[in-house]
Amino acid sequence: MDKPVNSYLIKGGMIVDGTGSAPFSADLRVHDGLIAAVAPSLDATAGEVLVDASGCYVTPGLIESHTHFDGTMWWQPDLNPLPGCGVTTVVMGNCGFALAPLHDDPAVRREVVKIFSFFEDIPESAFMDKLPWDWRTWSQYKQSMVANTRVTANYGAFVGHIALRLAVMGMDAWERAATPAEIEQITALLVDALDAGALGLSTNLLDHDGSDRPVPSMVADDAELGALFQVMANYPRATTQVIVDSLMRFTAAASMERIARLTEGLAVRVQWAGVPTLQWQKNYGIQQPILELHERFAREGRDFWTGYAHVPITVTASIRQSLLFAQSNDYVWHEVVTADSDAAKLALLADADWRRRARHSWANDSLETGFFRRPEAIMLDNSENGADPVTSLGDYAARLGLPASDAMAQWFIDNGLSSSVTMPPWEKDDDMVVRLTRDPLAVGNINDSGAHGQLFCASGDNLLLYTDYVRRGLLRIEEAVHCQTGKLAAHFGFADRGELKAGKRADVAVFALDEIQHRRKYKVFDVPDGKGGCSWRWTRDPAPMRLTLVNGVATFADGENTGAMPGVMVSPAEANG
Repeated sequence: MDKPVNSYLIKGGMIVDGTGSAPFSADLRVHDGLIAAVAPSLDATAGEVLVDASGCYVTPGLIESHTHFDGTMWWQPDLNPLPGCGVTTVVMGNCGFALAPLHDDPAVRREVVKIFSFFEDIPESAFMDKLPWDWRTWSQYKQSMVANTRVTANYGAFVGHIALRLAVMGMDAWERAATPAEIEQITALLVDALDAGALGLSTNLLDHDGSDRPVPSMVADDAELGALFQVMANYPRATTQVIVDSLMRFTAAASMERIARLTEGLAVRVQWAGVPTLQWQKNYGIQQPILELHERFAREGRDFWTGYAHVPITVTASIRQSLLFAQSNDYVWHEVVTADSDAAKLALLADADWRRRARHSWANDSLETGFFRRPEAIMLDNSENGADPVTSLGDYAARLGLPASDAMAQWFIDNGLSSSVTMPPWEKDDDMVVRLTRDPLAVGNINDSGAHGQLFCASGDNLLLYTDYVRRGLLRIEEAVHCQTGKLAAHFGFADRGELKAGKRADVAVFALDEIQHRRKYKVFDVPDGKGGCSWRWTRDPAPMRLTLVNGVATFADGENTGAMPGVMVSPAEANG
């Protein structure tokens, strides 16, 4: 096998260096995985690959700040389409969901997979079949990842609070507070992870499972959370990520007041999700109190960073695997998702009593602001057998003379159980997106890449900041780039990347703003189904970038993935170097 090219001269482009500074004309030299020089009119030397960047921006590689590639990277190491979207680093272990540490009991270990699978819409079978499960502690998990995986992008990972509780408490983690002895064990496992290079601790104060049970991290009392924060205070470059609820039960403000109280006097970096950026959250008065908290935390000098999304949430509903119904508070429709066979799913969809209950739940229990209340905007656009043309659920229901819930049940019966429907996007509050992108204490580029493969949210959505906000003139190119590069690198403690400066790691993206596009979704069948075959996920074609370099190695060039797998594990420990 030929050695990868290790020297590039990128000439004639506009450098956007990741610091937030205005673009400037210069060339960039890459050698042996590092940026060797950034200067005007550099001359080519022997052995360099010359890249014509005329008409292009040359930027640091883009960082995905919130992904769920924890399992996916083991069976989809190309992380497609991220290389063609300029992504060079992904952050995993978010939302309290992580694959380590593990309990000795196989049934409890399986619970980690079940939780991950439900909330991130990834088949359990893929986890069980493709991962070696040769670890118990997080440090052993790291060793296994480094030894057994080769991927296209760098990766860093939080240790998840849910995994910590399950590893110590077993199934009791769902039911009760930890004892002092258990808290001591939980914090010891956290120390193991942080010493091994975990990005920090992620916890979840939002989610309920398919039986409407709060996830184990929500059962933790102040004594447990306080002990975890005491540990985090000893690791100043690590981050505590807290997922709070501004979507369903609207407990975000109360949760953050609790976090503020428990971290009082501690030097703890907290990334919390965050100031809402959906228009309905603004209209319903949900946004303003949380924004006021963000501003108060800044005035108080806290190292609190609010997470936010610039992506208009559009999801695809499947009855094969989807948390959408449960998280929309429609647990009657969720019964179809959890039915254990196609025959059972069909029986429910056709049953008169189930349809009666489903109509009531759809109209009365589902979130008032949710997708189901807008049938005219729900698109029946992916029929398995082509029985019906593309149409809206509203039009289809009118044609059949049925309520929306009954009509969708009939559509799945007639069009096949592997059909899916596209829910209408929630409108963004563009002003808030722009404000937070410019805010020095906000973390953007949150889009859940690697998860929700059958919902599609959404590898490649990082580029909407350029194809939408920059093109419309709402943001300057240097603001968008800084948001996804230098700012995130500083936040996570990636000291040796995130900016185009001599001596930094050569994570680089080259693109022409007028060439890149936010591509349409389509299905690929490449997710292991545990039966010797593959299930499907949504993906999209690359933007494309002109060039993506990871540690000085091209992962995307000449319009396609190169096949190179140069990604390495990154951590805040790099900053100690």
